[in-house]
Amino acid sequence: MLTEEEFYQALCERHGTALQEKISASHVAVCGLGGLGSNIAVALARAGVGWLHLIDFDRVDITNLNRQQYFVRQLGQWKTEALRDTLAEIAPYCHVSIDTVKVTEENIPRLLGEDMFVCEAFDRPEAKAMLVSGVLEHFPEKYLVAGSGMAGLGTANSIRTRRISSHFYICGDEVSDSSEGLGLISSRVMVCAAHEANMILRLIAGETQP
Repeated sequence: MLTEEEFYQALCERHGTALQEKISASHVAVCGLGGLGSNIAVALARAGVGWLHLIDFDRVDITNLNRQQYFVRQLGQWKTEALRDTLAEIAPYCHVSIDTVKVTEENIPRLLGEDMFVCEAFDRPEAKAMLVSGVLEHFPEKYLVAGSGMAGLGTANSIRTRRISSHFYICGDEVSDSSEGLGLISSRVMVCAAHEANMILRLIAGETQP
């Protein structure tokens, strides 16, 4: 097995030592581990993020396999545990913590206290709004990147990252809804997930513009 130092040096060769030091020291929470969240987590782990905090209360279902980072052998497992196992194979020296709970207004302060960067990756609009409101209220100093609009087979070029405020960003087309017409397709969801992961990495690097 490769050592932690070997992994780190390989990342430094790709990203540069100064940037990799920042990435390796960062703490990122991913709230929701479906099509958005599971792909965000994989991208961040591959980039060498030091600490990932995975939060979800659902189990892996066969309907998830068309767009989420799970395997047939993981059907029925908690998504937090399944994704933690997958990330251990991708980035064995990433520190992954999990909370297999539903995020609520009441537990946001406890769940996200240690994470400087927060990815919102929920399916339901009301859950998205609740998390955004909670983070902005309790943790105005944290950086929040959320997703909105990635359904269907519309052009991927309509998915973008928009800065809402100094610490809040939205990724997606902000229009398409999975409840209308064609649902969530892996390729377009992955484009939006890549936008979220990329914005997190830019923020870690000190770049605040989309």
